[in-house]
Amino acid sequence: MSKIKVHDMGNGNSRVALVTGASSGIGLVTAQALVKVGYRVFGTSRKPVANSQGVSMLICDVTDEASVQALVAEIVNQAGRIDLVVNNAGLGLLGGAEESSIAQAQRLYDVNVFGVARVVNAVLPIMREQKSGRIINMSSILGLIPAPFNAFYASTKHAIEGYSESLDHEVRALGIRVMLVQPGVTRTSFEENLTRADQPLQAYASERARSEKLMRKWVEEGDAPQVVADMVVKAATARKPKLRYSAGKQSRQTRFLRRFMPEWLVDMVLRKFNGLPA
Repeated sequence: MSKIKVHDMGNGNSRVALVTGASSGIGLVTAQALVKVGYRVFGTSRKPVANSQGVSMLICDVTDEASVQALVAEIVNQAGRIDLVVNNAGLGLLGGAEESSIAQAQRLYDVNVFGVARVVNAVLPIMREQKSGRIINMSSILGLIPAPFNAFYASTKHAIEGYSESLDHEVRALGIRVMLVQPGVTRTSFEENLTRADQPLQAYASERARSEKLMRKWVEEGDAPQVVADMVVKAATARKPKLRYSAGKQSRQTRFLRRFMPEWLVDMVLRKFNGLPA
């Protein structure tokens, strides 16, 4: 990466935030919430999107190294620095683990895991020069627990958990903190970022259909995106930030379940919750 000159904020200038995947849903609401608490916010989308309520939208494909580097250079060119990054861009994948080709799983990881790493690697030189910065990576309750017919998606969130916690220890002495926000099921467009297994098998058809029906029901009854946005703002502005922030009642309950209940009981509860036979 070529050297990017970072400018001091000076008096009266806003902190600068980058929110990936900010064209709709959690990303858009989060970007708008950060504007309200005083950030100058840049959001990203894969296709051109109009600016919204103070959010400056830029095009970026997190699977493309050059696109990510160009994004970061443009933000520093316009704003002089980057104080906060919210890695929200991501995809879902519904289907049995056996029903996805390795190529499809790799594409999912390229967005949900390596996309985060590309953005982080692009902003860390800026934050190291500033001697300050916060990175918030969007995890999920599926970073804590398994979910049938979401094996690859859940594994990407488990990967983000381990990556983020390790990275936080590496950069903390440099004035940088890395945090995780863990949403539960959230009321967003179900189809928006969801792909389906590319090699469906009849053996899983009925259980997969039942699982999809349950997921739709959970989404309809889920938390509003604002619940997640509020937790991002809390993490971004906390005087003494924590590593993990549970967004919503379901997320708090899931974290408690995983942390304190014995494995056999967790297994039983998860099978019952997912409508599976004991």
